[in-house]
Amino acid sequence: MSNPFQHLAEPLDTAKPDKNFYNLIKLGDSRYGRLPFSIRILLEAAIRNCDEFLVKKKDVENILNWKVTQHENVEVPFRPARVILQDFTGVPAVVDFAAMRDAVQRLGGDPQTINPVCPADLVIDHSIQVDFNRRTDSLQKNQELEFERNRERFEFLKWG
Repeated sequence: MSNPFQHLAEPLDTAKPDKNFYNLIKLGDSRYGRLPFSIRILLEAAIRNCDEFLVKKKDVENILNWKVTQHENVEVPFRPARVILQDFTGVPAVVDFAAMRDAVQRLGGDPQTINPVCPADLVIDHSIQVDFNRRTDSLQKNQELEFERNRERFEFLKWG
């Protein structure tokens, strides 16, 4: 089934009509204006992903009725378009995917079928050190040392 909220989709840039956003103002629902901004993000994601299978119109209605449902045990679907993981949380996720792929392969399956549901970016930033400064080649030298010091970790993450 197609998205029942497709009529809310508008081009982000008229020069590039293939990039759309869902204009929630076009809902014409007064409840939208009273929603906290964090709940509006959940509403937009639910509307964007509404397929009447994983995300239903009833889910959108539950979010619009946030003022009432916030005190109830109502499940809200959350399907982010992208996840950004800091290395502290991302590395265990990569390890989990590697373990699942190994298990699937051992059982005779295709390990390439084990992938995240949504794109994820892993940010590795805690190991940056400055050994060289005040030189025209400082950036290059510092990066070379960083890769040398963390080669095993970076190779694992690239593999994973």
